[in-house]
Amino acid sequence: MNVFRGSTQFSVRPACALSIGNFDGVHRGHRTLLKQLQSGAQERGLESCVLTFEPHPKEFFSAEQAPPRILNLRDKLAAFAKVGIDRVVVEHFNSAFARLSADEFVSEILVKQLNAKWVLIGDDFCYGAKRVGNFASLKAAGEQYGFEVSSIDTVLEDGERISSSALRDALANGNMELVTKLLGRPYGISGHVIHGQKLGRQLGFPTLNLAVANHLHHRKPATSGIFTAQVIGLSENPLPAVASLGVRPTVEDQGRVLLETHLFDFNQEVYGKIITVELLEKIRDEAKYADLDTLTQAIASDAAHARNYFKKKEYV
Repeated sequence: MNVFRGSTQFSVRPACALSIGNFDGVHRGHRTLLKQLQSGAQERGLESCVLTFEPHPKEFFSAEQAPPRILNLRDKLAAFAKVGIDRVVVEHFNSAFARLSADEFVSEILVKQLNAKWVLIGDDFCYGAKRVGNFASLKAAGEQYGFEVSSIDTVLEDGERISSSALRDALANGNMELVTKLLGRPYGISGHVIHGQKLGRQLGFPTLNLAVANHLHHRKPATSGIFTAQVIGLSENPLPAVASLGVRPTVEDQGRVLLETHLFDFNQEVYGKIITVELLEKIRDEAKYADLDTLTQAIASDAAHARNYFKKKEYV
C-alpha cells in the first residue's frame, strides 16, 4: 500500500476508485465499504484509493470539544493495508482545505489531483465548506466531470448502526466485548516502546511503555483503566499481559497519558520496537493509592485476574 501526505504528492495520477472519510476505528461498517471499494476497483480496472484527513476535521475546528480518537494514524493505515487498499492519501486538514467549496473539492481534489473515476461513499457523506455537498450534488458533479458515484447503506448490528460514535461509547464504558464485536477484532494501540520511570521494575512488575494521546490534536484516549491484554510484535504468537491506560494518578499528576503493559514471564529489552497492545477485558478504572505498597498490591491483584483470564481460555 502506498501512502501519500496530501493529494498534491502525486507525480503520476493513475485513475482510481475512491472512498472518502475519517474512518476513525476502521470498524466493521468501514471495512464493508472498503472491501466493496476494493472489489469494485478490480472490476473497473482501477486502483483503490482512500482519502482521509489529519487532523480530524472536528479537532481542527475545536480541539478541546472534539471526541477522542479511536485509532492513531499508524493503526488506521495498518487497518487499510489489511483490507488490501492500494493507496491512501492523508490530506492535511487546514484552513485552506476547510474553505474549499463543494465544487472546488470535486474539481481540484477528486478530479485534478486524485483522478477519481468511481467514488464510493457512505450514506451520510457530506463535503465542502460548511458540509453543503451531499450524495445528490456529488452524483451531479460526477455526470459533469465523468466519474461514477455510488453509496453503501449503513451496516447494522442487532438493528443498531455500526458507527464510530457507537464504538467510542463502548470504549468509554469499558465494554470490550462490544468493542470487539463492532470492530471485528480486539481493540489495539501500537507504538514504539519508550523509556519510563522504571517504577514498575522497582515494584516487581516491569512494563513496556507507549506514549498515547500526546499529539497536539490527539490528547484524549478513547478508553482508560486497567485491562487484561495481549501484546503482538514480540513473538510469533500474542503474549499475555496486564495493561494500564491512563494518567497514572498515584505517581504522576502532569496529565500525560501512557499505556503501560506488564508481560507475564518476559524479561527482554525491547526499547524502540513497535508493538501492538490489544485490550481484551477491562478489569477496573484507574485509582489513586495512598502509597506505593498499596499500589503494588493492586497491581498484583490485577495481574492475577489477567492470568486467570488466560487460564480459563485454555480450557474453552
